[in-house]
Amino acid sequence: MNPGFIGLGQLGARLASVALKAHPSIVVFDLDPSRVSGLARQGAAAADSVVDLAKRCDPVITCLPSPAASGQAMLGGSGALAAMRPGSTWIEMSTVGVDGIRKMREIPAAKGVALLEAPVTGGVHRAARGEMTVLVGGDRVVFERHLPLFELLAGQVIHTGDIGSASLIKVISNLLCLVDLVATGEALMLAKKGGLDLAMCYQAICASSGTSREFEDWAPVILNGSLNTGFTTDLGLKDLGFVTDLGEKYQVPLKLAHLVKAQFEASRDKYGGDAWTPHVVKMLEEEVGDELRADGFPDVIPA
Repeated sequence: MNPGFIGLGQLGARLASVALKAHPSIVVFDLDPSRVSGLARQGAAAADSVVDLAKRCDPVITCLPSPAASGQAMLGGSGALAAMRPGSTWIEMSTVGVDGIRKMREIPAAKGVALLEAPVTGGVHRAARGEMTVLVGGDRVVFERHLPLFELLAGQVIHTGDIGSASLIKVISNLLCLVDLVATGEALMLAKKGGLDLAMCYQAICASSGTSREFEDWAPVILNGSLNTGFTTDLGLKDLGFVTDLGEKYQVPLKLAHLVKAQFEASRDKYGGDAWTPHVVKMLEEEVGDELRADGFPDVIPA
């Protein structure tokens, strides 16, 4: 197995770095040459293009910011799929949505290429430690053939069923995550206005039934003011868009999801789509006229 990684952003670079530990011959490509050179310094081979990578690698792994970027890299006129050998595998680790992954699954199949969807969850800081959870949809035989690679990249691997099932679970997970972020801001502001020490409040909530993985990871970067979760507002809105579209499709009245989406849209309008997701909490701080700060918290989530 000679994996190739297309897309070396916040997540892809960390996954490729972890893969290097067991596959020193992995090949990488990104439109940003500085990202490629960063992995090359760690020992990865640099591809000249996605086609060059596809000719040299199996599986081909994509980890890109949007369905459009993934489609361009793999399915466009100069996309990687055309250069992949029959019997090889494309592992899509981007969050492309349920309908997106289901629409594209017949395209590689027609060329004799297997497709696995493998979105990850848990935060980019866990990716650097190989501790994320990877959700894999697709043929079980193909999944089991690539299980050692998934186990290298992630702390937990779950086969979710057919193509589309992993993407559905991923956007549901991200809905809970982003709702939790908004709730975290409101809870901390209530504590602040009630006169509580926020460092003590963080410890108490982490030890209570109100805790969550997102609260434990994201509250510290709110309390230190960096807001650096490694996850942008645009990415959050992409996921919330997938969720609300699915709500309409399945006729589920996702009232809370729409409220949270509206708050993220307001945050994007105010701070820009590249701002870290906790800017939705900064918006609350400015509305109230008080900051949520406490000493003793790192500037970024520890990797």
